[in-house]
Amino acid sequence: MKKKNSVFLIITIPAFLLFFIFHSFPALQGIFYSFTDWKGYGDWNFVGLKNYLNVFKDERAGDAYLFTFKFAIVATILVNIISLLVAIGLNSKIKFHKTLRAIYFLPYILSILIVGFIFNFIFAHFLPQIGDAFGWEFLARNILGNPDLAWIGIVIVAVWQAVSFNTILYLAGLVTISEDLYEAASIDGAGVWTKFWKITFPLIAPFFTINMVLSLKNFLMVFDQIVALTGGGPGKSTESISLLIYRGGFEGGEFAYQSANAVIYFIVIIVFSVIQLKFLNKREVEN
Repeated sequence: MKKKNSVFLIITIPAFLLFFIFHSFPALQGIFYSFTDWKGYGDWNFVGLKNYLNVFKDERAGDAYLFTFKFAIVATILVNIISLLVAIGLNSKIKFHKTLRAIYFLPYILSILIVGFIFNFIFAHFLPQIGDAFGWEFLARNILGNPDLAWIGIVIVAVWQAVSFNTILYLAGLVTISEDLYEAASIDGAGVWTKFWKITFPLIAPFFTINMVLSLKNFLMVFDQIVALTGGGPGKSTESISLLIYRGGFEGGEFAYQSANAVIYFIVIIVFSVIQLKFLNKREVEN
């Protein structure tokens, strides 16, 4: 047993070193510099909690947080509703259901940036041309150029690509449900809606919890879609926290300040995830 434990320890050491060098150490460096005035170059001095206090006074950061929360909440709700419906459809006895499962998963393996650039062309050129041809005013204009509507375009792209992964997770839960339960419910006269709320949803509740937590976490970290579609514009209307941290830290000489912003954002994501897990786990127990 001692020899086996030694072998296992030796195997894990390289992985631990790689994880520490490329993840933990940079994260610790960022936390350290968040208490300084370092610009990413040159000398630095300790400033204590000054950067953290300034984040709460920064209107640009406040707007970025509001946009990110709005985007993440809407996208999380939509992606889970759509992916659950798609999963139920793909789990039914239809023709080519295996082929359709593979097709629905394709968007997830595509590059987010490439998908974003393709949709940028669709929103900017393809849809306006269709709108002009048929006289549809709501399509004739590029919504990405509208400060009030640009975020909707980002939601559409993000949800379209995220549905595939969530669908697979829901399918994994649906296949664990025995058909005998549905047959017994049918004999008792239960309808489709009753079967869903009394059998399907309670039994896939753990998968619903996983999807909700992962979706919200991923959407709170939205970056690539915004870079490809709007670049944070028009103006700063679609600037997310991740994009603000990147631009300010690596392009604006605010490395220490944005490091403090990143630490705050990290804490916010953890708090949201913990609250979600506690609430949804409580629902699972009640069901």
